[in-house]
Amino acid sequence: MNKLTVHIISHSHWDREWYMPLEKHKLKLVDLINDNLEMLSENPEYRSFHLDGQTIVLDDYLEICPEKKKEIKRLVEEGRLVTGPWYVLQDEFLTSGEANIRNLLTGCREAEEYGKNCRVGYFPDAFGNVGQMPQILKQAGMEAVVFGRGVKPVGFNNEAGSGEYESAYSEMYWGAPDGSRLLGILFANWYNNGMEIPVEEEEARKFWDEKLKSALRYASTKELLFMNGCDHQPVQKNLSQAIETARRLYPDITFIHSNFPDYIARIKEEAEDKLSCVKGELTSQDTDGWTTLVNTCSARIYLKQKNREAEALLEKTAEPLCTMAAVLGGEGYRYPEKKLQYAWKILMQNHPHDSICGCSVDEVNEEMGIRFRRSMQAAEVLIREAAEHLAGNIDASGLMQQYGVCHPFAVFNTAGWKRTGIVTAQIDVDRDYRTNLTEAYDHMQSLNLPPFFLVDHKGERIPCRIQDLGAVFDYELPGDSFRRPFMARRIQAVFEAEEIPCEGYKVFALVPGEEGECKTEGVRLVTGECRMENAHIRVVIQKDGTLEVTDKHNGNSYRNLCYFEDTLDAGNEYIYFCPEGNKPVLSKGKEAEIRLAEETDFRAVYEIRQKLLIPASADERLEQEQKRMVDFRERKAGRSREVREMELCTFVTLTRLGRKVEIRTEFENMAKDHRLRVIIPTGIEKEFHYADSVFEVVKRPNRHRAAWKNPSGCEHQQYVSAVCDEKGGIAVANKGLYEYEVLPEQENALAVTLLRAVGEMGDWGVFPTPEAQCPGKQSAEYELIFFDGDFPDSGAYEEASMFQAPWITAALSPAGEKGEKWLPSCESFLEWEGKGIYLSGLKKKDGDKDIMVRFFNGTEEERELCLKPAAAFGKCRKSNVLEQEGTVLEEKEGVYRLMVKPYEIITIGIKE
Repeated sequence: MNKLTVHIISHSHWDREWYMPLEKHKLKLVDLINDNLEMLSENPEYRSFHLDGQTIVLDDYLEICPEKKKEIKRLVEEGRLVTGPWYVLQDEFLTSGEANIRNLLTGCREAEEYGKNCRVGYFPDAFGNVGQMPQILKQAGMEAVVFGRGVKPVGFNNEAGSGEYESAYSEMYWGAPDGSRLLGILFANWYNNGMEIPVEEEEARKFWDEKLKSALRYASTKELLFMNGCDHQPVQKNLSQAIETARRLYPDITFIHSNFPDYIARIKEEAEDKLSCVKGELTSQDTDGWTTLVNTCSARIYLKQKNREAEALLEKTAEPLCTMAAVLGGEGYRYPEKKLQYAWKILMQNHPHDSICGCSVDEVNEEMGIRFRRSMQAAEVLIREAAEHLAGNIDASGLMQQYGVCHPFAVFNTAGWKRTGIVTAQIDVDRDYRTNLTEAYDHMQSLNLPPFFLVDHKGERIPCRIQDLGAVFDYELPGDSFRRPFMARRIQAVFEAEEIPCEGYKVFALVPGEEGECKTEGVRLVTGECRMENAHIRVVIQKDGTLEVTDKHNGNSYRNLCYFEDTLDAGNEYIYFCPEGNKPVLSKGKEAEIRLAEETDFRAVYEIRQKLLIPASADERLEQEQKRMVDFRERKAGRSREVREMELCTFVTLTRLGRKVEIRTEFENMAKDHRLRVIIPTGIEKEFHYADSVFEVVKRPNRHRAAWKNPSGCEHQQYVSAVCDEKGGIAVANKGLYEYEVLPEQENALAVTLLRAVGEMGDWGVFPTPEAQCPGKQSAEYELIFFDGDFPDSGAYEEASMFQAPWITAALSPAGEKGEKWLPSCESFLEWEGKGIYLSGLKKKDGDKDIMVRFFNGTEEERELCLKPAAAFGKCRKSNVLEQEGTVLEEKEGVYRLMVKPYEIITIGIKE
């Protein structure tokens, strides 16, 4: 019979920034790694140190101690410093699917550059895990996954109940929706169960008697895991002596200083047949509902909104546009791989769980704002350069021959599907480059401009709102000469662009003339007082500002949409908590001020103003409860008698061609300790709903399981959540609003959090966070999408995804005859079809010329994907999330057809 083996793994869970700002933590990191280097060089029994699964700790260390790089690389190669596979330990739910992949790509690449990549997916303190992570890690060649939350270990008699998220043991398999599964290791006794092991025998015996009992309670084998470390834990320098003491005290047990590769190998040998499998999201469904900290989705929402904007600029705009420019744009442009990686790394430095979750001290979040701006600035440069390069090679001679003088420009669609929507383009109709900018300004301002109208690439008139912006300053930065400042006379055109090709563009032009604006015959979106209507939906704004919407396609009618709810929040950055007896403040039933803000042939906008009197803060009890570290679940605070007026200004937009209502809510937050949500009652009687997650459309029950004790039933989302029946339903898309809740007792309403204002970090100490009260001006963008049938096949997900991506425009140079420019006036870079299949990413392969395009099947059925790359492309190969070459796909008449398994993530490499 095998002896018990105790695997002691030294580590320090390294939150890069948290209860201290980055630089304070970083200096402690230098001490940690220096101590490790000393231990590893002087003590052969000190075998290895686990660097928390993230390579950024080495980047940070070497920034201060670059002279240590050679030593670091040697120790990583020898397996004594263990790093990878991640760049940072992200929050999976608050980062997009593509951001999770970039994190993995970067971490694996850097780990290999340092010497060796640890093939163990590592999530010691993730606040829940996304359901597709086993598939992602399996594709990346990981051997196992280690995590700290989301599964309930049963222990005792090792008989799991009927819970889907229970495991008899701390070892199990974790399965993704597509059927992929990995060996999973749960920190059932947390990742500090072997920290500060005593050397003195009496203390050591007490320590080990307790710790061994706890480990055996959940272990499936005689291989026991002890994590020698904790958050920012310094090295235990007397560990070898502590292990020697344990060996003397327990001669029948083998104690080894171990590592994850060795431990995982032993578990695979011994536990293969006895382990159960948990499937899908690990969000503590069979627990009391507190430990996966879902309300971090709504802490400091302004950071989440910036994150979504920054991600969209990179994955939905810069990468596909730069790929198009590199392939279609001819000479003079090279795919900016290193610049894109740089922009991604800046962004991903905001993705560690304590950072993006908003559960840190104020100094951390101030620096995050700077990093978001830096990443977006880099992305904006790359987008502009790619768009201008493409535009410089698009042929506009047909429009010039038809109209003579005109001002052509291209509208680029990088969102993944053929797209229709409102575009704003600013076009210079004249420029003055003279040295005296004052004279240039006066010249441009004095121009007597004719009226303009808008035409598409075929020369057909398009309804448009045109505004003269007057003379403006701008400049060019040529690649081969000094900067060129100029004054321009700039025109702004706002119009509804129809069916812009997928990953492509269409040309439009401003034409001078006497005709004025083009009108669409018989079209008027405003059909009465506070009423809007197009071919798809009818919208009536009620006196209290709520919406009544009728879906003309299926006859569904929705009432009381979009009222606001404000409640006390006596919790912290991690947890929302409203003590019993505190009633919400509602906007429903209170008269609103409503006015028509805009009406054109292609768009109508109503402005709704509502004034809510809300308490200024919690009452004085909350401050005392915070100072005394009273557990939030035991707090009795109420709301202040002092009230503040909060004015909500909501803009409701209906376009001519959209089956949706676009909404933007603006307000100034002058209150504290509260949560603001928008409530959308669906009136649809179903026991489940849909929400999108990382590479997945998740079907979730409206009510939590019996073990759930948390009064809040909030959930994670990425772009959208939806409720539907057999006829169809309503989806609520968002920009950076990651928290929602279904309210079964309120007509299965979807409640989306717009603001959560709290005054403390929470967790293990007293850390006031006044900036987490989110004072000042706030805004939120969301839209109501109406659809037929079941959500995954309805097209609503596609609309929600496109809602994230900005439109990009670029002026075409009017000079040149046909032949000098080779790109047509309307083109798609990549055509594809697949019902229930969603495009996720389009980029160039790291270090190669291949084009990588990623899809995932959002349904539970096998679906066909039809892919038609541009004619100039070579063969297509099946790849994986690490962009490695796989089998060549079969082509027939320029089209690749392949079956995609249910919930499968599929990456295809296309030879340029």
